[in-house]
Amino acid sequence: MEPFSFASTEAVDLAVSVRIVSLDGEQTPIPFSTLINRPDLRHVGSNLSAHSDLYVTVQLWADSKPLTVPVQTAYKSFKNERKWNEWLTLPINYTTLPLSSQLAITVWDLSPTGGDGAHGHAIPFGGTTLPLFDKENQLQKGRQKCHLHRRKAADGLSSSSTPSVLPKVRRKGNRKDEESIVDKEVEEMNRMEKLLKKHEMGEIPRIEWLDQLVFRGTEKRGLNGSIASRKAKQTHEVTATQDGTENNGNDGLPPVDDESFTLVVELPRFDFPVVFSDHEYPAPPISSLQHLSSSQSNIILKPPPEVQFGPGINSLGNSENSGFGGRLVRVYDPEVGARDNPAESKHRRLVRSHRTGVLDRDLKPNAKVRDELNGIMAYSPTHMLSPEEKDLVWKFRHHLTRDKRALTKFVKSVNWHDQSESRQAVQILVKWTEIDIDDALELLGPTFDNPAVRAYAVNRLRKADDDELLLYLLQLVQALKFEHISPDAAEEPTQDSSLATFLISRASHNFMLGNYFHWYLMVECDDKSEDQSPEYRKLFAKVEYDFMMQLVKQHDGIETRKILLRQAEMIAVLSKISGDMKTSREPINKKVDRVKQFLADPKNEIISIDPPLPLPLDPSIMITGVDPAETAVFRSSLFPIMLTFKTTTGKKYQILFKTGDDLRQDQLVIQTITLMDQLLQKENLDLKLSPYKILATGATAGAAQFVPSSSLQSIVNKYKGAPVLGYLKYNNPDDKAPLGVRKEALDTYVKSCAGYCVITYLLGVGDRHLDNLLLAPDGHFFHADFGFILGRDPKPFAPAMKLSKEMVDGMGGAGSDQYREFRQYCFTAYTALRKSSNLILNLFSLMVDANIPDIKLEPDKVVLKVKERFHLEMSEDDAIRHFGRLIEDSPNAFFPVVIDRIHGLVQNWNL
Repeated sequence: MEPFSFASTEAVDLAVSVRIVSLDGEQTPIPFSTLINRPDLRHVGSNLSAHSDLYVTVQLWADSKPLTVPVQTAYKSFKNERKWNEWLTLPINYTTLPLSSQLAITVWDLSPTGGDGAHGHAIPFGGTTLPLFDKENQLQKGRQKCHLHRRKAADGLSSSSTPSVLPKVRRKGNRKDEESIVDKEVEEMNRMEKLLKKHEMGEIPRIEWLDQLVFRGTEKRGLNGSIASRKAKQTHEVTATQDGTENNGNDGLPPVDDESFTLVVELPRFDFPVVFSDHEYPAPPISSLQHLSSSQSNIILKPPPEVQFGPGINSLGNSENSGFGGRLVRVYDPEVGARDNPAESKHRRLVRSHRTGVLDRDLKPNAKVRDELNGIMAYSPTHMLSPEEKDLVWKFRHHLTRDKRALTKFVKSVNWHDQSESRQAVQILVKWTEIDIDDALELLGPTFDNPAVRAYAVNRLRKADDDELLLYLLQLVQALKFEHISPDAAEEPTQDSSLATFLISRASHNFMLGNYFHWYLMVECDDKSEDQSPEYRKLFAKVEYDFMMQLVKQHDGIETRKILLRQAEMIAVLSKISGDMKTSREPINKKVDRVKQFLADPKNEIISIDPPLPLPLDPSIMITGVDPAETAVFRSSLFPIMLTFKTTTGKKYQILFKTGDDLRQDQLVIQTITLMDQLLQKENLDLKLSPYKILATGATAGAAQFVPSSSLQSIVNKYKGAPVLGYLKYNNPDDKAPLGVRKEALDTYVKSCAGYCVITYLLGVGDRHLDNLLLAPDGHFFHADFGFILGRDPKPFAPAMKLSKEMVDGMGGAGSDQYREFRQYCFTAYTALRKSSNLILNLFSLMVDANIPDIKLEPDKVVLKVKERFHLEMSEDDAIRHFGRLIEDSPNAFFPVVIDRIHGLVQNWNL
């Protein structure tokens, strides 16, 4: 192989430049009658003269974003042809060019009346987008002929609509002879131009007498080609006129396809090929990966690495497996698991010691540093800052007080063990601009243990109203585990936890908040499993005690305590009969009779409830008693009981109550669905989710709202052909509507399918089959039974999203308008929820110590599992394309269909 010399872009420390040479092409003249009738066309320079004055702007783009300001040519008056021959220099060097760099070149015409895409008195004559690197990642050089897209400004996007080279279009076999001649001439001219370019670059030896002959022949061929092209165009126009198919679009302007303009530009020539090379950053030091700041290291500390001696000598004291008779001893180095690197700690103290705050107050970042800071501010909550990034944030802390996104990054950058640094950080907190609620929730997470920081976050929560606070209450109760709360009942929580004081105060003033706050605390107190620390039980018992003491001080607090006590008594009665049904071996009809007799017995004080009692599941519902006649026991392993309560409004409210199952995981999923529904509605996107209510009343008991509905499995068994569509037609018939279903019901079905597909994908809900996909008669589709989340699934080859063929058929099939609307709803919902990803990630970070099955398996990976499904590393377009592939793959997946069939057979066998 011959030696090959080349240079890298990293070595070319020169400004990017381009030479605008000339504009070639013929403009179709506009009839004078059209100009008379169109004043907006009458004053356009190119419509008045074939050599009117034009100017050119050039701007550098990369990854669909502009990298520089545009530069433009100087004024030049043209006589016979449009030639500039002017070099333009862009304010950027080749060393910093990304691989996706391209020049957006626009030729501007002048018109005093403006027009489409006008910038003042300038309107686009045409535009072209020229990539600076070819397919082999080499920098393009020399003369370039760029196709000019008429009446368009160059867009510079990655998938540009104004490419400099048009894609080749395969012609049909029945084209005319004139077109064939033109195509051959154009193809030959393109070949000759490539050879001429090589000759110009010195890659072909120069022979003067032969070069002159070639140049004359090339000019003659080009002239003949242009004549043939004009004749073919005229023939085409005559034929189109005779056929009546001529389209003189654009309101009197000649068609764009009839005009072919080429902009000739020249790029700098280099002696060697210039190949793109990215800057190679050195690998981060080990200390930055292992050691964290004090506010981050309290829960992420890993045990010291296990010592490995090599094959055959790994065991201690086992001479059979040890090649050296067990004489090698493992020695623990205390510095291996150190919380901080001594050298880095010393460096940080030296860097920050002279910065007392006085010198930093007026410090402003330059453009480069500002870009680095903006990149740091865009990090997700799970991103760990490097020591250099922490130093940068600390250095410009006063400047960053105006950026609400910067507070959490600043707190992560502080060494809270350094008293001087900690004191400065606390003083600057009060000067910070008001942060968003999602950042306040992050500051209450397990990685922030400073009381002043947590108190600052609580002050931000005080501005949230009760309805918003209710959305985060479940996580805020879990956040109490990260507070410094003394279990001693004699001490007030105000001495230890601002969060506990805040929650107690708000819950004592609002019964809705107080109801759920009470039951969330009672569930944690009731959890006596090995996974729940006794200290946590004492903590929650202390908060519950302080809550009851605060209630007594309120105007109607004693009455509120009595209501909560009556609720507990009712739950105890329901738990007793539910537990009996679970252990009883009686037939299902005998179980139903026993439950009815139990509920009808006045001794149990549930047949009639006076005064009316707020239902713990939904305190807005005031119940007056239970209706034993409308009671059922479902056939499953736990035999849940369906109860029908009478209410003060005269309507009935049905719930499912069961014991033996921890409903906290289902409660978390429903709460997250409710939150996401609120976030979507803030974006004016109502997907008709209406999640049912669920409440864990104990570690192994709870209640859920019963929504009259049918599972897709039962619908498939009852209706043939398109079962879901048949079910909707039966309950919502309308012969005049599309698919024969009432429009409101079909719209509700399509929207709710889209909402649940997106949300269950983000939460990684598993074990999806036709029995836990439910459909209400009014078209509301929803999921039930969330025993597997965060990507867990008991079935092999489970799809990332559950979109069954039956669901698609209910929309009219994959080719229907309803299915297209479903896809659009999915994309819009996914995009909207990605914007709120920080809030959702922070809420899950508060649940890392919750005793929930799928969280306690890998608590350190919970947030990362949710973050992975948002695909925050992708652009919005790429994320939508990825989600679109998931939608397309789900109905066509083979294994889920087989699993659904097997599941249906097993269920029928059990019956």
